[in-house]
Amino acid sequence: MVALPDPILMSAEEYLVWEPTQEQRYEYWDGEVVAMSGGTRNHNRVSANFFKLLDDALGDRSCEVYIVDVKVQVEPGQKYFYPDVVVTCDDRENAPQLVQFPCLIVEVLSPSTEAADRGKKFAKYRQSPTLQEYVLVQVAQPGVEVFRRNEQGKWVLSEYSLEDRLTLESVNVEIAIADLYRQVQFEPEEAES
Repeated sequence: MVALPDPILMSAEEYLVWEPTQEQRYEYWDGEVVAMSGGTRNHNRVSANFFKLLDDALGDRSCEVYIVDVKVQVEPGQKYFYPDVVVTCDDRENAPQLVQFPCLIVEVLSPSTEAADRGKKFAKYRQSPTLQEYVLVQVAQPGVEVFRRNEQGKWVLSEYSLEDRLTLESVNVEIAIADLYRQVQFEPEEAES
């Protein structure tokens, strides 16, 4: 049996001072500091492709695109998460370590994070009044899910496959799904018996 380390507990103020000095990244969940796990080559490639496509498309606009090392303030003093890619187009952004007003968040799914990305994290992200789209990207096989906030404030799911083009309405950018998977080696599909 492997002994699990004791949870790291601290205030949000302590976390915001302590975390940037660490070699590893940590998220903050209501007083508990949670270590981020490392990703795979495919995870990294998809994140980088998404970042590059967005950054190139938004280069002449007042939007900013961040990848991996910039956290999102989900709930001031309570929750700070690290999405794979985040976009903000809000001129109120002024904190050097974090994004407070995201319009688009992308999570590249892995077996260790998928449940949290779909569940607890999305439940908290949905509370952001500025968030318009939440994108989940598979890496084992091609597939993208986009949750969009409609005019009634409800979240609507759209699914995309490798042959599709995705229009990100929050930033008015169109992306070919195949471009997200450039240089990604998919796992062989298991034969059905």
